[in-house]
Amino acid sequence: MDDGWDGSMGYMTVETNSPTLLHLKRAPGIRSWSLLVGITSAGLAAAYYSSDSILWKLFYVAGCLFVALQNMEEWEEAMFDKTKKLIELKTISLYALLLTLWRRGQERIVLDLAQLCDVCVEEERVRYLGKGYHVMLRLAAGISYPLTQSATMGGRSDVEAVASLVKRFLGMDEMQRKQQEYEDYGEYDSTDSDNEAD
Repeated sequence: MDDGWDGSMGYMTVETNSPTLLHLKRAPGIRSWSLLVGITSAGLAAAYYSSDSILWKLFYVAGCLFVALQNMEEWEEAMFDKTKKLIELKTISLYALLLTLWRRGQERIVLDLAQLCDVCVEEERVRYLGKGYHVMLRLAAGISYPLTQSATMGGRSDVEAVASLVKRFLGMDEMQRKQQEYEDYGEYDSTDSDNEAD
């Protein structure tokens, strides 16, 4: 790991952090698993205490499991590859996999690493739950992609740590600092020329 990053923050975990490859992963959090267990348990309890037929009992369990899976977060990966000059974003949805009998449920987006111009943290309002945060990748074409589909609830610090890690890996902080110095120098040089002309 690099620069004090412990690889186990709440937003994403670091699988690989080498000079040429940064591989980040995210799995469903405690909230998702708690919802899955809670809603499924409610269906099992309804089936157990109900005097309905076996088909209705199966319907209770299947219905609750369906709702629980629908609200579950996805497994997500992000790879920044300097050798191939690509960004690869992968999403695996258990709900979609089961719904399509494993034919669908995996999404893959490939972006040109050279087109990435900024990495930042954005706030998102999540219904009933409050504020969430996620990392946004801004491309030169004006398009933005979220690093993960699901926002992280609560603290912003974990998300900012991931954004900083990506920036350090790509050397974006240094590039932005040099660009700022160049712009400041250009303004100073222009002001100095105006003073000489006077």
